[in-house]
Amino acid sequence: MMATPEVNPAMIPATQEFHLSFRVADLAISTRFYTQFLDVAPKQSTARFSTFIVPHLCLNLVILVNDRDEPLDTYSLYHVGLGVKDRAAVIESYHRALAAGAEIVKAPRTTWRGTPLHELWLRDPTGYNLEIYARLNDAELAEMPADQEPIFLVLGAAPTP
Repeated sequence: MMATPEVNPAMIPATQEFHLSFRVADLAISTRFYTQFLDVAPKQSTARFSTFIVPHLCLNLVILVNDRDEPLDTYSLYHVGLGVKDRAAVIESYHRALAAGAEIVKAPRTTWRGTPLHELWLRDPTGYNLEIYARLNDAELAEMPADQEPIFLVLGAAPTP
């Protein structure tokens, strides 16, 4: 039975935007990286922060200077996941990441174990992990190999054994 607002109201009835804010090691370097990777200029940029409004991801991203004289803990924030439309968008994100100078953690691939996804993992200039992913459609799910080993999506991007 589907929940109705009268019986079980949704805590967040309709999202229009996801807001994410985190501190970075070097604001200028991170601003350049996210400008190139997201293909969106900052809506506002000051000596203290840069704000990116990314309509196609429904994302409001704010990156802030590190106020403390101590290293940032990039371990606590395991990763930020950005869901994209399809396999082609994951592959495009890979090329954008390379152009922006990102460290590729896991090359674009289709994975079957757990939640089947097309995915790419990269690291931003501060060291935060970003997962770019697309859920598989029914036709793609039907292509699952018997051994369920990942299938790499870009020729030459797979790790060497």
